[in-house]
Amino acid sequence: MLKTRQVILAKAESTYNTDPTPVVGTDAVLVENLAFSYDGARMAERAAVRASLGKLKPIFAGTLGQLTFDVELKGSGTAGTAPELGPLLKGCGFSETIVATTSVTYKHASSGHSSLTFYYYIDGLRYIMTGARGSVSLSLQTGATGKLSFTFTGHVATPTDTALGVATYNATVPPPVIAGAFSLDSYSAVIAKLECDWGIEIAKPDNLSATDGYGEIRITGRNVTGSVDPAATLVAAYAWVTKWKSSASYALATGTIGATAGNRYAVSMPAVTYTELGEGDREGILTTDLKFVAAESTGDDECSLAFT
Repeated sequence: MLKTRQVILAKAESTYNTDPTPVVGTDAVLVENLAFSYDGARMAERAAVRASLGKLKPIFAGTLGQLTFDVELKGSGTAGTAPELGPLLKGCGFSETIVATTSVTYKHASSGHSSLTFYYYIDGLRYIMTGARGSVSLSLQTGATGKLSFTFTGHVATPTDTALGVATYNATVPPPVIAGAFSLDSYSAVIAKLECDWGIEIAKPDNLSATDGYGEIRITGRNVTGSVDPAATLVAAYAWVTKWKSSASYALATGTIGATAGNRYAVSMPAVTYTELGEGDREGILTTDLKFVAAESTGDDECSLAFT
């Protein structure tokens, strides 16, 4: 079996933990660094008192599954049409707002979280994972393509021998991370990289009645953190230390990345607070390596990702 022959399908569930039967023609997602593992596997130990010093065999008592992968940041190719990665963000606790022919915007939501079913194929084997919810982080590196890194946890069935289908993917090519108008506190900082972890907290509660011993996978919290690496400046240009010590909140925006309608995106955060400053080096240029947390401004708006 070849590890490189992999396909993943993802589809939103109408009812939690009920397979909506994703198909290769419409539900395939183009991913990188795809990996499957078992999560929370339980082997019940038996501590019986006997004359023998040996152990009794443990008993398998349920497990969950976990999928990790990266996805390129790109639009659908049509403004106002959700991108291929849309269901994944909704499965990580994001709402989706579509303005026809104009935009699709993803923001945090505190209720009504979508759950997903995944079909994971690897060279003749198929794993089905239902009731999945997950966490996600963002990486924007100048001169590369933007990436979202996902980790999904769900209820997994025993794999079956199933041939790989011929998957159909969205053909849109992701834009490079260049030509954005990055700003932080209305200051046009010169950065090479922005990273953000949306800090999605996942609960995996026990359930005696469930066949795998686990109840509904739930999103129970979030803590949005991130980092940037602006070129260092004189105090007169921007007073990084003073701003940090003030504990004030500042707006962060990447500006629009991409030039073609239907394949442009922008990340914005209305209220970031600096939590840590340090010195860095970018090809001999001094940088102010900055870490931050992102808070709400008007509710469930710590960060938005808009495709136009």
